[in-house]
Amino acid sequence: MAAVLMDALAPLVPDPSHELVQVVRGRRSGLAITIAVHSTALGPAAGGCRIAHYADPAAAITDALRLAAAMTEKNALAGLEHGGAKTVVALPTTARPSGAERTALLHDLGDAIASLGGRYIAGPDVGSGPSDMSVIGERTPYVCCRPVADGGSGNSSFHTARGTLAALGAVADEVFGSPELAGRTFGVIGLGAVGAHVARLLAQAGARLVVTDINPAARSLAEEVGATWVDPGHALATEVDVLVPAALGGLLTARTAPLLRCAAVAGPANNQLDEPVTARLLADRGILWAPDVVVSAGGVIHATGVELRGESEERLAERLSGIATTLRQVFRTARTRGTTPADAATDLARQRVRRRASHPAHTAVLPPAPSAAGAEKVRAADIPPDDTGALTT
Repeated sequence: MAAVLMDALAPLVPDPSHELVQVVRGRRSGLAITIAVHSTALGPAAGGCRIAHYADPAAAITDALRLAAAMTEKNALAGLEHGGAKTVVALPTTARPSGAERTALLHDLGDAIASLGGRYIAGPDVGSGPSDMSVIGERTPYVCCRPVADGGSGNSSFHTARGTLAALGAVADEVFGSPELAGRTFGVIGLGAVGAHVARLLAQAGARLVVTDINPAARSLAEEVGATWVDPGHALATEVDVLVPAALGGLLTARTAPLLRCAAVAGPANNQLDEPVTARLLADRGILWAPDVVVSAGGVIHATGVELRGESEERLAERLSGIATTLRQVFRTARTRGTTPADAATDLARQRVRRRASHPAHTAVLPPAPSAAGAEKVRAADIPPDDTGALTT
């Protein structure tokens, strides 16, 4: 396993940027669990638990590293006092565990998260949901997005979609000179938990929709919102005003970029670019790309706001609207400097992290960890940074 870890870290050498990478094998499930903590300079790291099949262990570790770094940018750009982290569970097949096997895995996850003592606060991601967070919460207090009935903030998908709609207004303003969405054509790729909400919100705003999903059953949603359905294999080449990736990442590549027939790409899918250079390929074609780390921040904004900061709905709505403000700043910087929005977003995130690292907050002392069963909620302010801005272990 050590050799696999070094192979996965090799692309980051000579400057590995992650604070911590932990790979353990669950004692109950026997599955490999990777936790990558990229940064805690802004505060305790926050990021989801991804449970998915990977071709090999190195691919799972590499994905965790990449996703954790993206979470640092996402949280920084959202103005949150959280660093970035991610958990990845590598499944040996595409079949996801259920019943007692799933409970065993989730308890293993809880133990792994608990071992970090509050340095990392977990939430749902691909392959996990609010009910899973309740089971993980039986082993650790450092978890968000339990169902509302269990005292959590519930499913964050709708709030991710709300943030996406705010972002699309900023994109429309940048490209077409008006934030109005009515009458514009949006191509939504992926009608899962977030994509379905995005499609409904766009329809309510008066937009025209072209949609697709690998699941044929999603056609019923197309009928519900009056959208045109296209085959998944043709979605990228369909002529739309704005393409909205809302499924898994890696959609934008050197091969797919020339296929696009849109003015802009903006959606909640994470890690849409396969490589950073793809951002330049899009810019060279005159296609505006809205960095997904900004567009997709609604879920983490809402979950951490409700559960860790006790913010009002009014304050949360302001933060979600702030996604559009941040995007406008990113676009303006990219225009001024003659760079891509991807580079502008990364620079802005790094500035915010450096600024906070230079002036760490002084917060209350972390209380003793509660017992695993019935663990109480933990506020971000209860988790102290050390004098460098990194969390104590």
